[in-house]
Amino acid sequence: MAEMLEGGDSGHHGKKRGGVRAKKLSTRVDMTPLVDLGFLLVTFFILTTTMTKPKAMQVVMPEKDVKDTAQMSKIRESESMTILLGGNDRIYYYFGINEPKIEVANFNNIRKIIQDRNREVLALQQANGWKPNGVYIGIKPTDESRYQNLVDMLDEMKINDIKSYAIVDPSPEELEMLPK
Repeated sequence: MAEMLEGGDSGHHGKKRGGVRAKKLSTRVDMTPLVDLGFLLVTFFILTTTMTKPKAMQVVMPEKDVKDTAQMSKIRESESMTILLGGNDRIYYYFGINEPKIEVANFNNIRKIIQDRNREVLALQQANGWKPNGVYIGIKPTDESRYQNLVDMLDEMKINDIKSYAIVDPSPEELEMLPK
């Protein structure tokens, strides 16, 4: 707390040049309670703050053990698209299942390719009276691809509002078809 200390006398008893002088008082403020209060406030705000929650995309993966192949969903060849993620940020894609013609793209133009294919498949589904689900995309990262490529491709699925896509390992035949 604050204390009042009296100033020392110099032996003149307050007289100098014939006048009466008032005694000087010095003050001293004890800072201990203020430091304690500061630490209490810091502790309070640290304990009551909310930390930011990590932002992550929810990915629902299918069960690996499907014993009955009839349970597996059937995809028409005309509705499918396969994207292979290669090294050096290259993207290889093809449409259909039988006798695929592999084409090369990069992350700058894959969005337009996906949008065009989705429009074609939706028009086909509408013309045939099928359920309008859009294109079915299989994303197949190779060993040469980076993790960031897969994340970018999942972002493209969200951006283009693709409802049906799956992350699948590439087959040995597909890996052989890739240009070296």
